[in-house]
Amino acid sequence: MTVKNFFPGNENRLFDAGGGLTRKVAAHNDNVMCVEVHFETGTVAARHHHPHEQVTYVISGKFEFTVGDDTYVIGAGDSLYKQPNIEHGATCLEAGTLLDIFTPHREDFL
Repeated sequence: MTVKNFFPGNENRLFDAGGGLTRKVAAHNDNVMCVEVHFETGTVAARHHHPHEQVTYVISGKFEFTVGDDTYVIGAGDSLYKQPNIEHGATCLEAGTLLDIFTPHREDFL
């Protein structure tokens, strides 16, 4: 397997996921993936679950996140951990950007 170590930002394509959400896959390999996610105010990421572990770091904006049975209002500098298969979702209260880290990588994002 060839390992890629550098992922220039200007080569990463912005993908329109619809409904005010866009994302850009950054560095990744089979075990980990970094994704920049942009939300417009009012965008809802419907509750969902997946087999990946996920860490979300808020770069900018304000969000209401539900993880399992708990709801948090989070902003720049805050972060969340989501264990595999836990139901989670978010509503963007103020336009912003998240950095999501997944392990293993999200094949459906490539």
